Amino acid sequence: MSRTKRVVVLDYGSGNVHSAAKALEQAGAEVEVTADRTAALEADGLLVPGVGAFKAVMDQLRAVRGDEVIDRRLAGGRHVLGICVGMQVLFERGVERGVDTEGLGEWPGVVEELPAEVLPHMGWNTVAPDEGSVLFDGIEGERFYFVHSFAAQSWQLEVMPPFPQPRLTWAEHGGRFLAAVENGPLSATQFHPEKSSDAGIRLLANWLGALA
Repeated sequence: MSRTKRVVVLDYGSGNVHSAAKALEQAGAEVEVTADRTAALEADGLLVPGVGAFKAVMDQLRAVRGDEVIDRRLAGGRHVLGICVGMQVLFERGVERGVDTEGLGEWPGVVEELPAEVLPHMGWNTVAPDEGSVLFDGIEGERFYFVHSFAAQSWQLEVMPPFPQPRLTWAEHGGRFLAAVENGPLSATQFHPEKSSDAGIRLLANWLGALA
């Protein structure tokens, strides 16, 4: 029987930390909500939630040195999962209503407003997972809950063998955008697993199963 995985939900001032923690517990994790650097570095997994504007999330993350924690974990091959704006800030830049903000730069690319007539994109939507996806194993045909107006709409990272190719999951709202990315120890979802009912809990359980 596999041991219970310890996950830290990074508490840097984002609004959905407790719902994310509750969903992780339902998925089988032992969860701590904290901004403590040692706990965040030593946990089996780190979940980075995000609600609100790109710049505000980046400012809050840097205030607790969350950018350093994420970078150090990834340098050591330790798993990180970003959710919603917690996914967006992993890219190089975010442009929201004329404000151009530097992101964490783990992936190249710019997060911009969706080219849709109705914004925000709010509610349930289907996704198209990449073949071999770990996150979507067994839930490929499910719907997930989105609340956003901005997203990464292209993928620019070139990965050369022997490194595995990232698994990309796409969705549509006014145009195609990245709904999820699985790139080595770094994964992220634009939708909210914690608001996505049983499918979201299963996705989090799939992520927990991949933790060392």
